[in-house]
Amino acid sequence: MWIRPREHKAVGQALAAIRKRARVTQQDLAKRLDKPQSFISAYENGQRRIDLLEFMRISEALRVDPRKAFAEVLSEKS
Repeated sequence: MWIRPREHKAVGQALAAIRKRARVTQQDLAKRLDKPQSFISAYENGQRRIDLLEFMRISEALRVDPRKAFAEVLSEKS
């Protein structure tokens, strides 16, 4: 397997932490992204992969610099 499930979970955990610091609920983020709340829950729990473009949209919706968000994902993964 190219990417291990543990790595998906690390990405999701980092994005969940960023979302919580921004004081945004899963429901509010889902509305901003025009996605169902289950989409947010699935990637935050490591059950769904997100691609780079989705990562960028999520970062923008949370009003965070995607580079800083990615740095946090990398530190979570370590």
